[in-house]
Amino acid sequence: MADEKTTITTLKDDRIRGVFSAQKVYKVGTGVTQRKTVQQGYFYAEENDAGEIEIQPLGNNNVPTGTKETITKEDLLEQYAPEPEYYQQQVFPKIRELQKTLARADRHRQRGETFSAEMEYGNALKVDEDNVRATFGIGLCYMQRGDTAKAEDILHRLVKLDAAFGSEHKHLFNEFGINLRKNKMYSESVEYYTRAVELSPSDENILYNKARALFEQGDALGAKTALEQALTINPNFEEATKFINYLVAKKLV
Repeated sequence: MADEKTTITTLKDDRIRGVFSAQKVYKVGTGVTQRKTVQQGYFYAEENDAGEIEIQPLGNNNVPTGTKETITKEDLLEQYAPEPEYYQQQVFPKIRELQKTLARADRHRQRGETFSAEMEYGNALKVDEDNVRATFGIGLCYMQRGDTAKAEDILHRLVKLDAAFGSEHKHLFNEFGINLRKNKMYSESVEYYTRAVELSPSDENILYNKARALFEQGDALGAKTALEQALTINPNFEEATKFINYLVAKKLV
């Protein structure tokens, strides 16, 4: 199937990107009534810088949604069938439309036009309800307006989305965390960074931010514990050392 690559790639550097189908077996029922059913699924696949394939299921609106899975190129070509016409006619136009909607939303938010931005982010979420960029964006709009109740609802959605804490969304992740603190949403900030630590336990910067959130919440001892964990990962983390020294000097721990 290697020669089919030219029918499914649209990138100038010849990386694979397109829609693939696969048959998945599901078990239905329990006990003696249990039976197997085979369903056809469609997936969006894109080759990353490491030459691996990141694959996502397509949602009802023909856009990639949900958690990405990383597989090898060989697995893709052996286990999935390319669907170039489906990609060109159905999926690519939807992805392009979604990207334009998100770009408009980002421009509105950057100009401080939070209501217009919120509307565009909402339109994006109608197409892809788990879209990380739109979820972050609409949450930031709520916080910029001081609507902490709606921002809290968005936070609870974000902590359930593993992709929200991935490197590709690092800028939005940091901006959201900063705004939680600006709006004095300290317990929400602790929840946010606790979830981030679960997904990236070896990132000393996230542990440091968790420590700040715990301190602002009034938990100096918890802050010290998070700082010590950060220093275990990076003993030369100067900011964490200074923070602990401050806590000790002020007799807070």
